[in-house]
Order: sequence, then C-alpha cells, then structure tokens
Amino acid sequence: MRRKQYLYLITGLIIIASSVIFLLYRSLYGFRIIAGEKETAIFIPSGASYSEVLDTIKRKVTIRNLKVFNWVADKKKYPAHIKSGKYTVTSDMTYIDLINILRSGRQTPVRIIFNNIRSINQLAGKIGGHIEADSSQILAFLSDAENFKKDGFTKENVISVFIPNTYEFFWNTGAGGLYSRMLTEYKKFWNEDRLAKAEANKLTKSEVSILASIIDDEVTKSDEKPRIAGVYLNRLKRGIPLQACPTIKFALNDFTITRVLYKHLQINSPYNTYRHSGFPPGPIGCATIEGLDAVLNAEEHEYLYFAAKADFSGYHNFSRTLAEHNRYAALYQQELDKKKIFK
Repeated sequence: MRRKQYLYLITGLIIIASSVIFLLYRSLYGFRIIAGEKETAIFIPSGASYSEVLDTIKRKVTIRNLKVFNWVADKKKYPAHIKSGKYTVTSDMTYIDLINILRSGRQTPVRIIFNNIRSINQLAGKIGGHIEADSSQILAFLSDAENFKKDGFTKENVISVFIPNTYEFFWNTGAGGLYSRMLTEYKKFWNEDRLAKAEANKLTKSEVSILASIIDDEVTKSDEKPRIAGVYLNRLKRGIPLQACPTIKFALNDFTITRVLYKHLQINSPYNTYRHSGFPPGPIGCATIEGLDAVLNAEEHEYLYFAAKADFSGYHNFSRTLAEHNRYAALYQQELDKKKIFK
C-alpha cells in the first residue's frame, strides 16, 4: 500500500515538475512579440536607457507580458549592455530572440546612395537622417578644418573625400564616423595605378577632384569627358585660365543659369576661373568616379577650346585656335537667341 502511495506521489511530482517546466519554457520561448508587419525596424539611439529602449520597442511592436519580457532582459543583463543601432525585428521572434539580437549589437546596415552633390550643405542634407548623425552635426563636423587637417584636407576640398556611390553604414554612425568611413573608401579608390596616373599628369589628388567636378557639371556625354579633360590639362600647361562656366555658377551659387553672361564673369570670387588662372580652391561638387577617371585617362591632343554644338545634342566642337572657337561659339549663341534663352 505504501509503495503504491509512493508511486502516486512520485507521479504527481513529475506531473507538477513537467507543468512548471512547460510553463517556464512557454514563458521564455513561447511568448512572441506581435508586429504589424513581417519585418519592423527599431532604432536605439546612443546613450539610451533601458526604459527608453522599452518605450522605443513598444512603439513598434506589442509585448503581451511585460513582466516576462523584463525578467528575460534582466536575466540576460541587457539593461547593462545596451547597444545603439538599427535592428530588424520579425513577427516570429520570441522575447529571448529579441533580447539576444539587441544585446549582441547585430545591426541591420542602412544603404546610402548619393550623387549630384554640389556642396557640403547639400551633402549633409542628403546623408543626415539616414544615420544617427543629423545634417547639422555632419555640417558642423565638415565645417571645422581641425577635424580633417591632419589628413591634408581643407574646408574647401574635403568634399573630395565623398565619392558618389552606394555605401552601407551602421545607423549609429556619427559625423566623425561618417568621415572616417568615407576617408577609408577614398584611400581605396586612390590605388597605385590611379596615383601613378595623377603623378604622370603632375596633378595632386585634390586637383584631379577639382577638374573632375568641373567636367561632371560641364559634360553630359560620357565619351567626351576624357577629351574635355585633355583640353583643361592643355590650358593649365600653357598657363591659360580654365574659363569653366560651371565654376561661375558655383561662385554665384546659382545652378539654374543656362547661359553664362558677361555680367556673371565679373563676380569677385576665387572660383571665377575666367579671372584667375590655375585651380579654384576646391571641387565644385562631389566628383564622380567617371569624372575622376576621365581626368586620369585624359585624351592627348592639341585642343585648347570647346563650345557646345548648335544642335543641342550635348556634344561639343573642339578647336585649336581662338578664331575657330569663336566661330563655333557664335553659332551656339545664335541658336540660344532663336530659342529665346537669355539667362
């Protein structure tokens, strides 16, 4: 009789223990978050407290049992190991899954694409908001030459570090981290082959970027870029001013100008390449890889001038003499007049 009672007791204890284990397992692994979408992004800012993180999570997903969630977070010591960043949360995640990914810092990278950038202000506006650093923080960093003087850049040419392309960043990247990452990419771009080509043309990396930025703005046809690069290099070698219209637009901060007039050429600016020989202080935008390589692989010829073709095809007529250039320029001006393009 006692043996049977003992067996009943053991069986009962096993059932109770199994129930406790099941409930514990369900609490830890069975409770799942409720997300409105299959994937949801959660952004944890730098320096966030656990309560702030919890508020952020609750704005994005539903946690049915907050006590269990907090218990899991406490056991995982997450409140002491909060890592900022962008995290992807899926609707099939358990509480443990979510805490594990947040605690580990396994961020989801953000993809940033930028091109057609004409100034540091525009660059900051384009990138700010895609990473934790906002546009004002990026602008402030790039406006202080002390932040990049050691790397050989000035406020005027630091924009050359930002070569248009598609990049992946962690969301919690600050302004300094952004610059450091782009400097790494810049150094990768300037491999031994490109450095040798720049040296062969007696150009610094900054000068290559300046010419490339002008050519990018001047030329719409890719196949003409190396030829126009050759024109500018010929003018530089002979001490002739570049006389590049895009630099006038940059000096005036007016890129809506379709016809550069005599009055525009009177602006007193170091970027006025009609008044000043040599290079302007810095690039007039983020030079593209295509533009940079066009300068490094400039076509060798004897042309000193080019003028847009009167058919508005986007191509140019090239000339060795000023007289020939003036004839082509006059034809283009006549067509502008016919189309009533006066500014």
